[in-house]
Amino acid sequence: QVQLVESGGGLVQAGGSLRLSCSASGNIFSIKTMGWYRQAPGKQRELVASITSSNTTNYADSVKGRFTISRNNAKNTEYLQMNSLKPEDTAVYICKAIINFGPSRPDYQYWGQGTQVTVSA
Repeated sequence: QVQLVESGGGLVQAGGSLRLSCSASGNIFSIKTMGWYRQAPGKQRELVASITSSNTTNYADSVKGRFTISRNNAKNTEYLQMNSLKPEDTAVYICKAIINFGPSRPDYQYWGQGTQVTVSA
């Protein structure tokens, strides 16, 4: 039922900015939590940022002060504003959403396909 579509990745120089978007479509009742993970070659998948339905946010220490996560509930979309990018931020950024399909129904976890972010020195 659900598809997560990511956009906004690309190639930027160190110090530049990118804004990632992730839109969920399908027979969605509500989205509980949305977040961004990243994975670089040879590294374990890492939580970058997350945001709950009540707008509680969490950030990895490595991105605090540089990245901002937000969501637009009317559009079932989350965003990640990335500023002051560093080469170490280079990774595939993957959208995650925990979605509910109706009252008394269980939550399900969905992943996007990922979008490449490359930061050159």
